[in-house]
Amino acid sequence: MIGSMYLTMSPVIVGGILNMIFTKTPLYRKHCSPIDRNKTLKDGKRIFGDNKTWTGFFSMIVFTCLAQVIKGLILSAAGGEQFDDFYIKHENMLLYNVIIGAVLGFVYMLFELPNSFVKRRFDVPPGKTVGGVRGVLFYIIDQIDSLIGVMLVPVIVSGISFGKYLLYILLGGGTHIAVNLILYTAKVRKNL
Repeated sequence: MIGSMYLTMSPVIVGGILNMIFTKTPLYRKHCSPIDRNKTLKDGKRIFGDNKTWTGFFSMIVFTCLAQVIKGLILSAAGGEQFDDFYIKHENMLLYNVIIGAVLGFVYMLFELPNSFVKRRFDVPPGKTVGGVRGVLFYIIDQIDSLIGVMLVPVIVSGISFGKYLLYILLGGGTHIAVNLILYTAKVRKNL
């Protein structure tokens, strides 16, 4: 079951890694523009901060979409659709995979925004961590905020159970921590 869950989540994992790498490129830096357009609220604090950009938002959609399409092609060739929760009620077709991939990338980025908004209110700099109880709480939320939204997609399209939804959040959160550790060790990511 865990292997099947990883297979289902793989487009988001691959898309997230590729997007993280892309945000380190000169092409990204040349074309990145903050979603909040450097605007502040009455408290004088940015809405989301520099790390939430339109380029990063849309590149996540593209990378996740590509990963979902490639996964669909591989599963079609191998006859392995029964191991992926996205194919419980739907056929493995190109258009379906494009839509699911795009929705996964969109929801991933959308569900990161509230956390960034709250962190700016608590003076946590973009891309940084803080100590204490607040730091632990934000660290945990950072690992699962996107998953809360992303894993609603198979709930809606495939009818997975609430228990499996929660298991996806736990498994995905642990995976997110492991991937961050690898990216940090490889110097692609500055913080854990």
